[in-house]
Amino acid sequence: MKGSTSIREILAGEETGKRFVVNGWVRTFRNNQFIALSDGSTIRHLQLVVDREQTDEQLLKRITTGAAISAIGTLVESQGKGQSVELNVEALSVLGDSDPDKYPLQPKRHSLEFLREIAHLRFRTNTFSAIMRVRHALAFAIHKFFHERGFYYIHSPIITSSDAEGAGEMFQVTTLPLENVPKKEDGSVDFKQDFFDRSTNLTVSGQLEAELAALAMTKVYTFGPTFRAENSNTSRHLAEFWMIEPEVAFFDLEDNMDLAEDMLKEIIRFAVENCADDLAFLEQRLVNEEKQKPQHERSPMPLLEKLAFVIENDFERLTYTQAIEILKNSKPNKKKKFSFPVDDWGIDLQSEHERYLVEKHFKKPVILTDYPKEIKSFYMRQNEDGKTVQAMDILFPGIGEIVGGSAREERLALLEKRMEEMGIPAHEMNWFLDTRRFGTCPHAGYGLGFERLVQFVTGMSNIRDVIPFPRTPGNAAF
Repeated sequence: MKGSTSIREILAGEETGKRFVVNGWVRTFRNNQFIALSDGSTIRHLQLVVDREQTDEQLLKRITTGAAISAIGTLVESQGKGQSVELNVEALSVLGDSDPDKYPLQPKRHSLEFLREIAHLRFRTNTFSAIMRVRHALAFAIHKFFHERGFYYIHSPIITSSDAEGAGEMFQVTTLPLENVPKKEDGSVDFKQDFFDRSTNLTVSGQLEAELAALAMTKVYTFGPTFRAENSNTSRHLAEFWMIEPEVAFFDLEDNMDLAEDMLKEIIRFAVENCADDLAFLEQRLVNEEKQKPQHERSPMPLLEKLAFVIENDFERLTYTQAIEILKNSKPNKKKKFSFPVDDWGIDLQSEHERYLVEKHFKKPVILTDYPKEIKSFYMRQNEDGKTVQAMDILFPGIGEIVGGSAREERLALLEKRMEEMGIPAHEMNWFLDTRRFGTCPHAGYGLGFERLVQFVTGMSNIRDVIPFPRTPGNAAF
């Protein structure tokens, strides 16, 4: 409302003796006198003190948990514990009532599972408002980081006819009548009658389109929604999530690693410096949650220490081949404590292997490079050994891989041969191959799953709790 001040500003200034207009939602109302008011601008509440003798009894009855109110009052030093200032209310109005018998967010602890069922209201809890403010800070820091380094933000398409990962797990986009799909004489779907005149899907990555832009504008990045129709009901998977994908012309693998390390350190540092109250709250929430877990399932370090661990350490860089040797000779592997034993070169590393390298062996974030080509995508630059590609994965404590990237294969003949080996039709990718035909050059890039980053910074154990409305198998509510 006009002339109102956010609770964050009031608590930051502590200008006692000054009159303020405040708006927000009632968290609690004690003794018909003390209102804990939240407006979402901060994790902290402002205590409003109502003169119950001078306030209409019917109005007092309407001040319930969840109600929206507006108040005018004078800020004074608090007489009680728990806050340094409070607002002595001179006038108060209820803007929106909240029936206490029906409102599902009563002042008590609610399970995260329950809150997912009422995702439309969970923004009002301390936990989710804190997560969303941290999420905002991280998104802002990402744009700030790239803008300050001369990158251009490219909007890659959400509807696409290509499968950047070759994974095949894509959501199809169609306007064809599903009850009577038009068919050709051979029985296949007649996509000529569809809206786009061809088979189309929701994108799994903006990378290939970002490459097209980088090979004209040098430094670009995408930051947009991506989709995977993977039937995974786990704490690590979403069907809809956001990706940050920079692509840079004239970059090699070393440049790519430097950029990714600088980016991760800077955006996490920004969150630590600008979300101190929220992160302190989330750290304590994590401590309380983990008291219920066995020791081996608990986080390797407290939340703020984990964030400092990333910011303050130079990332260790080594090849996949070196990592395999370390893992093969490790105590957990020799004592058969890994769920996935490390025996042969060429295996796809699991989260337990990545976490061992970070948390036990090096005790710092790790960048692995030069993976076997058989377990990586077609567009990665091939090494001279014929066995490996110039890939890089960045591994963090607690979650394992957080960034995946590579130098891109800019040599047309080698790229075409690799596509043929992997069964990717060259005629469908002519637009992509044109960048190798006309003015090709070395270039590199990587992808960062935004929700994975938010999960790491907030300490949340389930990725469904770091995005406002999670999309998972069987769940597309709201």
